Amino acid sequence: MPRSRLSLPLVLVLLLVLAGDALAREMATDPDRLLPVELATVGVDANSGAPIALLRHPASGEVVPIVIGTDQARAILLAMHEVPLSRPQTHDLMIDLLEQLNARLERVIVDGLENGTYLGWLEVRVAGDDEPRMIDTRPSDALALAVRSGAAIHVAPEILEAEVPFDYTPPGEDEVVTALGITVVEARDDLREALQLPDEPGVLVSRATGRAATAGLSHGALILEVNGRVPATPMDFLEAVSATADGAEAEIRFWLDGDTRTITLPTDVPAIEESDDALTV
Repeated sequence: MPRSRLSLPLVLVLLLVLAGDALAREMATDPDRLLPVELATVGVDANSGAPIALLRHPASGEVVPIVIGTDQARAILLAMHEVPLSRPQTHDLMIDLLEQLNARLERVIVDGLENGTYLGWLEVRVAGDDEPRMIDTRPSDALALAVRSGAAIHVAPEILEAEVPFDYTPPGEDEVVTALGITVVEARDDLREALQLPDEPGVLVSRATGRAATAGLSHGALILEVNGRVPATPMDFLEAVSATADGAEAEIRFWLDGDTRTITLPTDVPAIEESDDALTV
């Protein structure tokens, strides 16, 4: 099973690059071929026991695995759940460092898979520079940064075509999934009682961004149907979104504050600049 390669500690690499000491390699693919994807969730491959991140490719409707490290999987989950921490962890430190240096992570890239090793880049915009700076990175670290910063995620077509076999298993009881800019978790009994949710099957929205938020979806909503399918688990939600017919919009029926509404959303990756709404659950 492919594994992410080892590299210099990410903070050290960032400091060297921002100081002008570039650590560069050639990109493994033509940048014009890169495709946008959405980080859907992380879990474990039941066959290998390796942590994996699932990427949703809107154009094909496919969900593609990327093998990542255990620490990075935990870091991604903490960010997706928006768990408050008393002290910043490594990837939180990276984001804080970029902000203090007047720089912004614009995009993370997975540009190749060579000999079982995933290759990645951070595309960082530094104030005053005409061109972004490119930093060689492990894709697992890049994804952990993307989920914190809202940076776009692009991958080479070969990553989507690799056909890496996997058998996804949720990371314990706190499964969390994002699709269409909507992050959902299981509607547990304690959350149903606290939020006074109706006694209907569905998944709970913990965060909504972009067009989903603009359309009225927000934290505390209970998603009842996606394209006529009832999502009993977060992965059911992802699968229903991914099954949206080519060229069609996803139809989402949800309950919020005593009212039931239906909205439609395009299945492409939401723009990162749009406003968001979140709830820690």
